[in-house]
Amino acid sequence: MFAKAISGAVVGIDAELIEVQCDIALGLPTFTIVGLPQKEVQESRERIRSALKNAGFDFPAKRITVNLAPADLPKEGVGLDLPLALAILVATGQISGERLTGFLALGELSLDGEVRPVKGVLPIALAARKNNLKGVIVPAGNAKEAAIVSNLAVYAVENLQQAIAFLNGELQLQPTTVALELLLGDGPLYECDLSEIKGQEQAKRALEVAAAGGHNILFIGPPGSGKSMLAKRLPTILPPLSFDEALEVTKIYSILGLLPPDRPLMMTRPFRAPHHTVSYAGMVGGGHGQPRPGEISLAHHGVLFLDELPEFDRDVLETLRQPLEERAITLSRAAAALTFPANFMLVAAMNPCPCGHRGDAKKPCRCSPLDVKRYRKRISGPFLDRIDMFVEVPRLTKEELMGKPAGESSHSVRARVERARRIQGERFGGKLFANAQMGPREMQAYVHPALEPQARGLLERAIDHWGLSGRAYNRVLKVARTIADLDQSEMIRTAHIAEAIQYRSSEESVLEGGM
Repeated sequence: MFAKAISGAVVGIDAELIEVQCDIALGLPTFTIVGLPQKEVQESRERIRSALKNAGFDFPAKRITVNLAPADLPKEGVGLDLPLALAILVATGQISGERLTGFLALGELSLDGEVRPVKGVLPIALAARKNNLKGVIVPAGNAKEAAIVSNLAVYAVENLQQAIAFLNGELQLQPTTVALELLLGDGPLYECDLSEIKGQEQAKRALEVAAAGGHNILFIGPPGSGKSMLAKRLPTILPPLSFDEALEVTKIYSILGLLPPDRPLMMTRPFRAPHHTVSYAGMVGGGHGQPRPGEISLAHHGVLFLDELPEFDRDVLETLRQPLEERAITLSRAAAALTFPANFMLVAAMNPCPCGHRGDAKKPCRCSPLDVKRYRKRISGPFLDRIDMFVEVPRLTKEELMGKPAGESSHSVRARVERARRIQGERFGGKLFANAQMGPREMQAYVHPALEPQARGLLERAIDHWGLSGRAYNRVLKVARTIADLDQSEMIRTAHIAEAIQYRSSEESVLEGGM
């Protein structure tokens, strides 16, 4: 007999429907799965055999052939266990297949018939809705995640017996629902606040400007000056994720199985801080089989923090040049080329020299000029060119160190950032989310005409003095546009250009070893 079930497989960060076709014929007992099944799919044969027997059903001693269509798409993961088992039961006449055709089934089977949670449920549920299926049958542990998708009936099952009873009409299951308004109402939850940082008013101001315009920023200073503390508090002053942004982030975390068990929707902007020993595949994505998202995709719509920047492998840093410009990364393999989103803010931190005390008035530097030069040369000029703001973070004074934090809270700073982002959203008509994303067309339309004559003259002198490259020149203008937006000024004035140049002038010290 022949039967089929519908399931799904993740491709990149999206999903495609999989048709599980099962044929049972007379012959020597075999169980063959075709259609590019990977190792974990092949191993499902033993799980299904034991699960069916322990659930009280017969496993046919016949020739079983399963095709996973489309046959040219590699299938990974353990989510095909449940639809495979259901297709076998329908083909042997043990259950009715009338209702199975309208549902997508997904889940891992344990040997006793329990249906266990799997990865990638959210993108598969979105694919089910796109193809107008009646609903999805998923493990109870994944039900809330799938229920985020509106206009889709989600039925949670805990074991194989429940799934079979539901399909036979013997068990009535209520669709799982999630109150999105409650999730969205919770807002972002952070464990730190900008007000906890002592001193560093200039660095805090730079962080606010970076957040308002989505700019990449590099902090340079001795150990213990607060560079990491500043970076970790950047998400707290960024605007909350919109629902569409949260859905994109949740899809990535769902694919990798990183969703918190109590949070089916990611409402907090990601903050990723990979160690400097991270590999190429760990940073941009890859791995065996189909490529998987890396750290830059996990930081999508959030912050990627690279501490001790010169300690990172230079080849790994160079791979960030494309995603920093294009907000995405394309991984080409022999089987396929996949594009992962990587729209993140880069925050980096570094010491001024290997010992960390060059230019420090309290502690002498032990590094030779050659040591400093080698240390700085670990970061290429083209990579630094993609950083908008360079900020020196000096050692705290005795009074600052022993005093109490007296700065603004993240809430008050975030209010100004959100106001500036609203101005940018209205300016760009929703096509761009921040000034950092402006291209040549937007620069010509919204930046150059807004320059006051005195501001233009100051910028010309800065180009002559600093020898700014074309990319650095554009980044100064973008930062100046953001500073003007924070001041609620339509025109870009001299003070705005002066502050933007200040954030660029420290680049020379990074390249030449000064401080």
